Amino acid sequence: MKRLLIANRGEIARRVIRTAHAMGIQTVAVYAEPDRHAMHVREATTAFALGGSTSAESYLRVDRLIEAARATGADAVHPGYGFLSENADFAQAVIDAGLIWVGPPPSAIHALGSKSAAKALAISHGVPCLPGYFGTDQREETLVAEAQRVGFPLMVKAVAGGGGRGMRLVHSAEQLLPALHSARSEALSGFGNGDLLIERALLRPRHVEVQVFADAHGHCVHLGERDCSVQRRHQKIIEEAPSPAVSPELREELGRCAVALAQAAGYVGAGTVEFLVEGSGAFFLMEMNTRLQVEHPVTEALTGLDLVEWQLRVARGEPLPLRQEQITFTGHAIEVRLCAEDDHHTPHTGRVGRFTEPLMAPGLRFDHALETGSEVTPHFDSMLGKLIAHAPTRAEAIAQLAHALDDTQLLGLPTNRAFLAACLRHPVFGAGDALIPFLAEQGDELRAHLAAQRAPGQPALVVAMLAVQHASAAPAASLAVPFNRPLRFGIDDAVCSLDVQELGAGQLRITHGETTHTARVDVATGGALRAELDSRQWTACAVATTAGRWHVQVQGGGTTVDTWLTELSHHPARRAGGADRARELRAPFNGKLIAVNAQAGATVAKGAPLLVIESMKLEHTLSAPRDLTVETVSVAAGQQVAPGQLLITFAA
Repeated sequence: MKRLLIANRGEIARRVIRTAHAMGIQTVAVYAEPDRHAMHVREATTAFALGGSTSAESYLRVDRLIEAARATGADAVHPGYGFLSENADFAQAVIDAGLIWVGPPPSAIHALGSKSAAKALAISHGVPCLPGYFGTDQREETLVAEAQRVGFPLMVKAVAGGGGRGMRLVHSAEQLLPALHSARSEALSGFGNGDLLIERALLRPRHVEVQVFADAHGHCVHLGERDCSVQRRHQKIIEEAPSPAVSPELREELGRCAVALAQAAGYVGAGTVEFLVEGSGAFFLMEMNTRLQVEHPVTEALTGLDLVEWQLRVARGEPLPLRQEQITFTGHAIEVRLCAEDDHHTPHTGRVGRFTEPLMAPGLRFDHALETGSEVTPHFDSMLGKLIAHAPTRAEAIAQLAHALDDTQLLGLPTNRAFLAACLRHPVFGAGDALIPFLAEQGDELRAHLAAQRAPGQPALVVAMLAVQHASAAPAASLAVPFNRPLRFGIDDAVCSLDVQELGAGQLRITHGETTHTARVDVATGGALRAELDSRQWTACAVATTAGRWHVQVQGGGTTVDTWLTELSHHPARRAGGADRARELRAPFNGKLIAVNAQAGATVAKGAPLLVIESMKLEHTLSAPRDLTVETVSVAAGQQVAPGQLLITFAA
């Protein structure tokens, strides 16, 4: 293996490049047009333009990827994760082209890449599975009948792919048909395969997965488990190893079942066997992912191994470097997925206006493809990077990771940075008791906590407003100004007003209602604002996004607060328009309209689905906010929409 093509993008492409170069292997990056100037393109030995803007036009083009390998002299292909990483036809095409495929044999991908086939194989080898329907008859009436047999609640799942796409929890018969339709649509869009399975739902389990590794000489080991129970939309956002709920005995049994399933399929390379684990210790197979996982760094931290290096060595025909008894685990590791989404997990696109990594102390790792000026488009996944902490104890890993999130500056578009830090600091997570429903049960409390930090009157918001003022027109350096300068900003649904008087030498007197603050401001490292407000130290950085709108990050008092401010200082004190906004449904993010259910003149009930937008590889339903009558529909299915675009108006 002399030159490796990475059939992927972003942070996983950079991750593979790093190990390949350390092993003396040259690399080939491929890129779609939006990624022309991306970091993975610059860091590879050479790069090849796939063309197109979307995944379907680029990273999912088997013919173009094979052409890229031939044109650049690559002799091997690493698929990363996502895209074609679990596509048996792609694996076979690579092999047929005379190239080394860094992954399991196509036969194993066929056997395990389908959740239905994997469950059938698992049952035949004594691996526990939930009751359900895994058949090939995909007629709607068959699925409805099988659902009645299995009973509610149940899960509808796409047979192919992963990442939470094509999954729906169904509590009643009334929810079944809409769930089948939306899951099939999302599966077809994401994987090109709309087949579904049905299985009994466990409402309060843990999601525990086991990393396995096999070589071509018949050896297979497991590298322990990861707990991935903190999820939104059936997608993981926090992963840790070891699981706080897995005993040594349960670990051994989970590992035994995972290895048995892999060997039954003739597996070679890295794979992950995923289980649902109940409080009693009973466990059931979910699926096997026939690729490297997003969360593999926590296993690397715990074992001290480089799993990409193992992949490349196994693909070259080498035996596994270690036997099962030689694999050891040290300390505790936790990973968070930094995503371009708001506190309600709605994806967002935009330009990174400022990015600064936290101080990389021992035990910290940050896998990402971010830099100031990066464009986050709607064509790819919303994940921006992964921050990992490894420490001797779980409590130390939590504290280190939360602090690193506080020290990460990422401005210009909404992210879940603050939400992740709040999750880590929540007492339920701290106690090791977070189950799959954790965010469903605690999400509102977490969002309320974050909103309270940036509420009008809070010191962080006062500093944020000063940071915007500093970024747009810094206070006088030395001369006092006898007049008050009014500042007024929109924050969420509120308006916050301050009167600021410059006293000279960076000193300010700030009046907010009946409260008066004293402050001193100057420039911190990197052009940020350093503020002393009522004798407390803060730093803040503000980045302008759209006209009059600012993204501000404020650090002080042991936490970091993100807020979005809209400049209103030059607007009338009150503007009518609330009634107009209540009659409008506008696009919350970039995306493609794949369904328009609303019709002009129709009367709909609160919660009724009006539109479905596909963005960042997921479908998002926009529902009626109340009982209403549709007045106009301004868009049609198949249309691309932009944030703020008017979609529907409602009758008064």
